[in-house]
Formats: sequence, C-alpha cells, structure tokens
Amino acid sequence: MTALLFSLATLFFTLAKGLHTPNCDVHDQGSTLQVIHVNSPCSPFRPKTPLSWEASLLQMQSSDKARLQYLSSLQVAGRSIVPIASGRAITQNPTYIVRAKIGTPAQTLLMAVDTSNDAAWVPCTGCVGCSATTFNASNSATFMPVACGAPQCNQVPNPSCGGTTCGFNLTYGGSAIAASLVHDNITLATDSVAGFTFGCIQTATGTSLPAQGLLGLGRGPLSLLSQTSSLYQSTFSYCLPSYRSANFSGSLRLGPNSQPKRIRTTPLLKNPRRSSFYYVNLVGIKVGRRGVNIPPSAFAFDPNTGAGTVFDSGTVFTMLVKPAYTAVRDEFRRQMGNATVSSLGGFDTCYTVPVTVPTITFMFPGLNMSLPQDNFLIRSSAGSTSCLAMAAAPDSSVNSVLNVIATFQQQNHRVLIDVPNSRLGVAREPCS
Repeated sequence: MTALLFSLATLFFTLAKGLHTPNCDVHDQGSTLQVIHVNSPCSPFRPKTPLSWEASLLQMQSSDKARLQYLSSLQVAGRSIVPIASGRAITQNPTYIVRAKIGTPAQTLLMAVDTSNDAAWVPCTGCVGCSATTFNASNSATFMPVACGAPQCNQVPNPSCGGTTCGFNLTYGGSAIAASLVHDNITLATDSVAGFTFGCIQTATGTSLPAQGLLGLGRGPLSLLSQTSSLYQSTFSYCLPSYRSANFSGSLRLGPNSQPKRIRTTPLLKNPRRSSFYYVNLVGIKVGRRGVNIPPSAFAFDPNTGAGTVFDSGTVFTMLVKPAYTAVRDEFRRQMGNATVSSLGGFDTCYTVPVTVPTITFMFPGLNMSLPQDNFLIRSSAGSTSCLAMAAAPDSSVNSVLNVIATFQQQNHRVLIDVPNSRLGVAREPCS
C-alpha cells in the first residue's frame, strides 16, 4: 500500500502554499458518508514524503495495469485465477475510504470503497500480516461467527469448514487473505444494520490490501447492497473530488432518497461471468466535436467472455482496449496539429504546450458523459507538461480485456447506481 500512497501524493494532492487547512471534523449525516481520498490531509494514510511527479506517474500506471489484470481475472462467485505476485510489490487497492462503525460498542474503521467487489472484510485483532488498526471482536457484544451450514458460507470464494465456523480464502490483487465469516452490527452514517456479514481477516500476505478493510459495493449476494436491500433498495451514488481540491472529500449517498432527480442514465448490463461489475454499453467516443472511428468489436458487450465496459472505483486512469485507445489517441494528436508529442511511462501523448482539445465525450445509450480537460489531462505539479490521462488496457492471457471508466474521469461527477431500475446515471457535480 505504501507504494501507491507515495505515488499519488505529489501528482494529485500537493497543496499550493496559502491554502487553508481543511476541516477534517466532518460528520456523516443521514445516509450520506464522506468519501475521503487516501492522501487527503484528513487521511491517516497520507504519506509524509512524496515521490517526484514522474515517479508518481510510473507507480500509478503500474498499479492500474495490475488492477485491470485483477479485474479481468474475476469469475463467477468472485474466484480469481491470477497468481499472487512475487518478487515485486503490486498495489491495487482502491484509493477512496469511508468511515464505518462495527460492533457493540462501535469501533470505527476507515474502509476502502470498491464497486467491483462484494463481501466486506476487515483486519481482526491477532491477524498475522495485517495493519496495526484492527477490529477487536472480543470487545463486541453483538459479534457472532457464521456456522458452516449457513447459506452465506456458499456465497464466499473458496469456503472452508475445518471446524464449526465458516472460513474462506481469496486473492485481492497481489495479496491473499484467510478469514472467518462473521456477523456483527455495522453503522454507516446514522444507519445501523444488524447482523451484517463480513470477513474477519486472520492472515494476510502481499501489499494490495486496504489497511483497515474493504466495503464491497458490487452486485453479488454478500455485498452491502444485497445485505441492505430493504434499507437502501440497492441504490447508491457517489461523487469523487477533484485532485486539485484542498479537502479531497466527496460523498457516498446510500438509498433512493436524496438522489438526483434529473440525471441522464444508461442501462446497466448483467454479465454472469463477472456478476459483481457495473457494466454499461459504451457505443462511441468523441474527441472535441469529432466522433472517433472505433471498431464496434472494441466496445462489444459479451456475457460469454466477460468483455465490455465497466465503471470502477479502484482504477485511477481510464483504460480502453487497444484498438479503441489507439483511435482516440490518434485523433487527439491530429487535433493538436504539429505540436511536439512526447511520452512519460505508460502515457504516450504528452505536450509542453497548451492543449487545445476542449472535451472528450464517452457516449452511452441515453447518456453522453462529456469531460472537461481536468478529467482527461494530467498536469505536472509545475504545470509545464500535460498528458492524455488514459491508456491502452494491457493484453490479458487469461480472459477478455475490459474497458474501464476510472476515477480520474469520474471526479466531480455524481455517479448513480440504481440496480432495481437497472440504470447508471452520470451528472456533473462539483463535490470537492
């Protein structure tokens, strides 16, 4: 995790001199939680010594490629067949966290938000390989193990029952965990959920795990949405803050109340091979006002192979399958005329002159997501270099490659997930 935190620090969150110290005493209200970036001044995970801008880019690009390989490996029931990485650290953990209170009396943990995973899990006291902050189950009066015969035991990856308590093992990026399946109360903002099922981590290896656990917002049976369907009607929205913000905090709204009424939406698609993901039908991309000529096969949704386009909260920069990215990049360069193009790490389209392309638009049925420059250009801390903040998805030898609409492109947008009505909405919203 250290590598990713260091890598993001300079590039996204170096505060200009003279900015006011942010107010970190923000309380979650109703069914709305504050979403904090791991490098926010209000985050305990913020690094003290950032890397250079160039080194930051290289670290993040490596992390994104590993994240995409991980997402592409996920199959039905969340099983992954990508081996644990060895010889080098790979961090793929989501970069946004929320406060969750677990147990009775409540213990507060800063859990990562992951829209592409289901079951929640937290490090428990006594865990080997976990962070210093853990959940102490023995101090909770409402804690209860899940028995082997319980239906939830069949809803986790690789379940095991060596004794009377259900256990499971899973890989998460470059990490592996062994956990017990348990019940306890969880409070999100002012909403209390009794008997919430989650994993209590006993052993952990690798560097990809969020330090204080993960809150899965996917579509599977053990996700937060599925376990709270009567409370939140499988509906939520989030707004991720701009990397230029001094506060770095957005919001996560749970349930149908307070969701935007006037928001353009596109249908959600179901893919049984990757049932947790929020698939949508990407049909075209514009660079400026010009539509890009992209083979339809690059965007094709295929439930048999898992191919298609997803929104994800754990990838930083949007990745497109190679034919789509190449076409977008070439049109971008064409509109930049004779300006000298350079590369930096995995970004192959960088300039030291002002970029004249005003917008890039992702087109979905019923919804055009038009991005201003802050959502598709990453600029150096000195402002002298700008790079197209997208990349070609790495080839996968395991499964079909995904197009991923990532957090840099989502920032300062309200993204609505409405499972009962099978729709995903996007609207511009400054939330920094």
